Amino acid sequence: MQEKVTLDRRLKQVVDFIPPGSILADIGSDHAYVPCYLVQHGIVERAIAGEVNRGPMEAAQAQVALIGATDKIDVRLGDGLAVLEADEATCISICGMGGSLIRSILEAGRSKLGAVERLVLQPNVDGEHVREWLLEAGYELVDERIVEENDKVYEILVGERGTETRYSEDETERKWQLLFGPFLLERRPEPFKLKWGREADKLDYVLGQMAAGEQTPALLEKRRTFETLRDKMREVSE
Repeated sequence: MQEKVTLDRRLKQVVDFIPPGSILADIGSDHAYVPCYLVQHGIVERAIAGEVNRGPMEAAQAQVALIGATDKIDVRLGDGLAVLEADEATCISICGMGGSLIRSILEAGRSKLGAVERLVLQPNVDGEHVREWLLEAGYELVDERIVEENDKVYEILVGERGTETRYSEDETERKWQLLFGPFLLERRPEPFKLKWGREADKLDYVLGQMAAGEQTPALLEKRRTFETLRDKMREVSE
């Protein structure tokens, strides 16, 4: 009997956003857990697991062989979306990286996105960079989730091609929506409050350090910017 792949709370939320019947490309696949789970549960028939380093690629190959899915999951070595042919995948997931790296992977691989109907993205930090890219690249942010696990908080962002937007036309309000997430800002679940309360605490520490330095005009301006940000973080975390 094949061993069933189990997922942690973070990745379980990710797979819940993968449309049934997709051809999935999971980039930075980490043992190919997401593709293996989806194939085992009959959610997708075919998937690609991409890894940039040989060691993780071989670990993914071993996991795929373990569940007997080598005919359904293709493990490939390559940088980002370079593992794909044009129009090959209909859904792409990228998890466990910084938002800036996710953005750069998507931007570098734009030519591979022609048939992609959905992007499921889980930045560990800097989710605003992912939201900005989606907006600039013609993708609608259709949902967001945030989960807390092992004292860490993770955001999951879901994008689809489209021009509808949940962002305000007001520039200041839009800036906050890009930082916090329009869906998450509206719902404010407990992990969201936890995340931004912690970020406000970090800024409090930074501001304390800045207060001890020489108060030059440039430093005072930076302090004011950080204080505004800290106060907004406190507001949304209450």
